[in-house]
Amino acid sequence: MTKKNRYYRRSRIAEWKFRHLIRLFALDLPATDVAHLTGLTTKTVNTIFLKIRQRLAQACERESPFAAGEVEVDECYFGARRVRGKRGRGAAGKTPVFGLLKRSGKVYTEIVPDCSKVTLQAIIRGRIAPEVVIHSDGWRGYDGLVDVGYAKHFRVDHGVNEFVTGAHHINGIESFWSFAKRRLQKFNGIAAHTFYLHLIISISKSVSGALTDATLISIKNC
Repeated sequence: MTKKNRYYRRSRIAEWKFRHLIRLFALDLPATDVAHLTGLTTKTVNTIFLKIRQRLAQACERESPFAAGEVEVDECYFGARRVRGKRGRGAAGKTPVFGLLKRSGKVYTEIVPDCSKVTLQAIIRGRIAPEVVIHSDGWRGYDGLVDVGYAKHFRVDHGVNEFVTGAHHINGIESFWSFAKRRLQKFNGIAAHTFYLHLIISISKSVSGALTDATLISIKNC
């Protein structure tokens, strides 16, 4: 007997409808709209969307080590608008995220408890090989990278309006942060336990421009 859906195991959803659902997922349509367009229940759509995001997260994490080339590192804060009276890096009520972007390559992000030197450099040592060229801003969390073996560490000091010095900049990772924030705003609020998964989708869309049949392969038998 031929499988009804080779991408979604033990499913009663026809393969053509599942492919249609993936296309709607790639368009960032809300689950309620997708349910209306496909004839599925909102609960079913949400369940499938969650599994897709989980599979994409696994795929991104497998590809995350950076062994060569040039990598931009930066931290960003996601959440509500800045709270009045709260000043400083990140301010109150926001979620700090650390990002690594390989130029002409992939992005890796990780939600972190803070943006201290200990936290950020632990991720850098775990994900980036010492021979890689690292570009960062002047945040003190990156102090001492040369001392721990990253001899090719170059910085731009945003504090004195220095954003590009020759090939040294972090415009790539900053562009990704802007794209991710614009994309997430359309959802009018995201549950904390799914924020990381939505961030992963932002990575997939920013790198490829769209989610194609490769998405189907990555979630096969989910």
